[in-house]
Amino acid sequence: MKERWSRFLGAVERGHGSNSLLQQIPITSVRANRYQPRSVFDEGKLDELGATIRTHGMIQPIVVRPQDDGFFELVAGERRWRAAQRVGLDYIPAIVKDLSDSQAASLALIENLQREGLTAIEEALAYQKLIELHHLTQESLAQRLGKGQSTIANKLRLLNLAPEVQEAVKMRTISERHARALLSLSQEAQGKILAEILAKDLNVRQTEKRVEDYLAQPAQKPRAQRAGVSRDFRIAMNTVRESVKLIQNSGFTVQTEEHEDEEFFEFIIRLPKKKSS
Repeated sequence: MKERWSRFLGAVERGHGSNSLLQQIPITSVRANRYQPRSVFDEGKLDELGATIRTHGMIQPIVVRPQDDGFFELVAGERRWRAAQRVGLDYIPAIVKDLSDSQAASLALIENLQREGLTAIEEALAYQKLIELHHLTQESLAQRLGKGQSTIANKLRLLNLAPEVQEAVKMRTISERHARALLSLSQEAQGKILAEILAKDLNVRQTEKRVEDYLAQPAQKPRAQRAGVSRDFRIAMNTVRESVKLIQNSGFTVQTEEHEDEEFFEFIIRLPKKKSS
C-alpha cells in the first residue's frame, strides 16, 4: 500500500526527513489541519480509541508542522489527537516536520485516503484537492494512486450533486449508490427526490425507479405570462368597464361576460337596441 503513495510522499520524506523531530508537545498547542478531508468523525470509534490510548498510551505519534506563533498544525493523526483530548492527555508524542503548505496538504490528504472510513464525498474532495495542488489530470492522479481513471472520474462526478445531497452522503444518511442514482437530475430535482428517499426510506433500486419515473414525465409547458400583469392592460380593462357603467347609467340594460385564457382576455357586451322602460 505504501508504494502507491511514494510518488507523493517520497519528495517530502527525502527533503525533510533529516529535519523530523520526535517530541512531546502540549496537546493544546495543536491545531486541526485545514486540508483535512474528513469532516465527520464517528464518536463511538473515537471513544474506543481513547480507551485504548488510556490503557496502552499513544503507540503511534501524530505528525505536525511548526507555526510562526508557536503552535503546531496537525498534518496526520487527527483521530488520535481527538481521542487523546477526550481522555485528558496534557502532552502528546508528535513528529515535528518542516513542510510547505503543499506538502502538508498532500500528506494530510493521502494519510486519510490510505485509511478506511472516508465517505465518497470526502474521498472525491481529497482527489480534487490533490489534482489542484499538483496540477494533475485525472489520468495522472489515477496512475500515482494505483487506481483506474474511471474510479477517480466517478468519484469526482459526485461533486456535481446538489449541496444537500452531498451533505447527506457525508452524514451517511444515504449511500453513494443512492447519490449516483440522482446524478442524471437537475440539482432542484435532486433535492426533491432526496426528500422522498429520506421520508419513504427508499432503497437503491426504488430510488433508481423513482428517478426513471421522474425523467419519463412529460415536460410541463411554462404558463404564458398572465395578460393581467400588464399595467397598460389593466388600464384598458378599466376603460371598458367604465364605458359599460356609462351605458348603464344612460338607461340601457347591459349584459357582460368575461373570459380569460393563456393569451387573451375576452369581454362580451350585449346591448339591447332599446332602452329599458
